Amino acid sequence: MSSREEHLVELVDETGKAHGEMTVAAAHQPPGQLHRAFSVLLVDPDGQVLLQRRAAIKTRFPLRWANSCCGHPRPGESLAEAANRRLREELGTGPVELTEVGVYVYYAEDPATGRVEFEYDHVLRGDFLPAAPLLPSPDEVAELRWADPAALEADLDLDPRSYAPWLGGVVNRLLHPSGATPGAPGSAVTPPGSSADDTAERSGGR
Repeated sequence: MSSREEHLVELVDETGKAHGEMTVAAAHQPPGQLHRAFSVLLVDPDGQVLLQRRAAIKTRFPLRWANSCCGHPRPGESLAEAANRRLREELGTGPVELTEVGVYVYYAEDPATGRVEFEYDHVLRGDFLPAAPLLPSPDEVAELRWADPAALEADLDLDPRSYAPWLGGVVNRLLHPSGATPGAPGSAVTPPGSSADDTAERSGGR
């Protein structure tokens, strides 16, 4: 966990244009630096989405329910490479073909750890095959569950403190894909080697 805090992330402006780099740890210190990230939602043949409860040792929003996996592409790393790397590290699965369904820019302060999320988040959908392995890392994931995305969207309004603050925007992009956001959302992102309630948690999503 601590070694990943020293990895570099790509700083971007609000249009997604890169303008520098910084360590993960530094980018998440208040007041936060806008940087590129991704959120993956794995969807099974019945339309259920895989959620993970973030491990207790996470430095940002521990023990909150979130999407299948999240992460940051390193400077120069493609979204496909980065997302499939994190799917392997967090869930022991993949590679999968991913489709970008939108971009979500958000800001959130974690009242438990004092860290800040300020991310230009590429939302990626992947189809999960029932026979695929799922071997979650205990350093990353406390537990897993499948959820209906429409029911999840409703529960996010009823019980927001149980969920990571970015999850609402991520689920919204899945249910209402946008074809007009930067980064060619809606296009296939193919992994290498495959065939083609307080103000501290406020959304800047778009």
